[in-house]
Amino acid sequence: MSGLLAIRFVEAKGGCAGMGRLGSIIGALVLACASAASAAAPGLPGIQTPFVGLKPVASFKVGATADWVAITPDAVWVGATGPFSVQRIDPRTNRETDKVELPGEPCAGLATGFGALWVPVCGDHPGLARIDLATRKLTAVTPLPAVLAEAGIAAGGDSLWLPLDAKGTFARLDPKTGRLRQTLALPAGSYNPLFAGGVVWVTGYDSDRLTAVDPVRGVVLGEAPTGPHPRFLAAGAGAIWTLNQGDGTVSRVAMADRRPVATISLGLPGHGGDIAFGDGRVFVTLSGVPLTTVRAADNRPLRQWVGPGGDSLRVGHGAVWLTDYKGGRIDRFPLARVKP
Repeated sequence: MSGLLAIRFVEAKGGCAGMGRLGSIIGALVLACASAASAAAPGLPGIQTPFVGLKPVASFKVGATADWVAITPDAVWVGATGPFSVQRIDPRTNRETDKVELPGEPCAGLATGFGALWVPVCGDHPGLARIDLATRKLTAVTPLPAVLAEAGIAAGGDSLWLPLDAKGTFARLDPKTGRLRQTLALPAGSYNPLFAGGVVWVTGYDSDRLTAVDPVRGVVLGEAPTGPHPRFLAAGAGAIWTLNQGDGTVSRVAMADRRPVATISLGLPGHGGDIAFGDGRVFVTLSGVPLTTVRAADNRPLRQWVGPGGDSLRVGHGAVWLTDYKGGRIDRFPLARVKP
């Protein structure tokens, strides 16, 4: 029996006092449920505010769901289902200009490089879709043995980098031909790569480590410890920032020497979410807590907006671009509005 049903049942019978022992039991159950719900509330209550009060300047309905965002100098791209596609938004006009349909679900992080948008595609025929940024057309789909949902791809050096399995097999692909150049053995659960500072950085969900790969020689440079189950990552202020799904913290690792600098508690454990950097701040999203900001200068959490929405985001063109996965929408929030 839910708490709401219990309350209505008690009210109908004249309250707990009129029900004797049964009323006491139901009342205790209601209080226990309310207490558990309160204890399970995510985030940092001291800096929270309703998300409904943060108003976007533009909103785009892109499909049944909206996930994965990429920023280019002249556009914002977002993945969607219903149908499977990536869609282009012109930030100058706040208009959707193109919809490129895909042969499967865009189920992992996007990357740009070598004149293209790269989209890992799940489904019966897993592969890597190439969308030409000049023509905005799908030009190739490279077949892959598997595409891991909630993983990603990086474009850097002379190659594309992406995971092939949960064991840590990591692929280096030729962006011109799609051919496999090299495979690397990384820690198990190395799912999410990012190219930054001339290095490919890969989070190890199972190993609780961040791995650095030399994109020229294709060798591991070293590792750094993170919080539990690091997944998504961002670069900024001379650091790599990982969103740790195990305990909802963010780890800060110096790029120069791979030294752990800080662990920032945000109270956002669980599946999904995303992290980005811009304007001297780290931005984190999770369904139910759509946006959290952290000041990079002192690693201080500034504000959390709570309510329906959230799941993936990027910062660019003077704004935070934030998806509402369940609502199939992406919203544009000017950085000037996303303030403490």
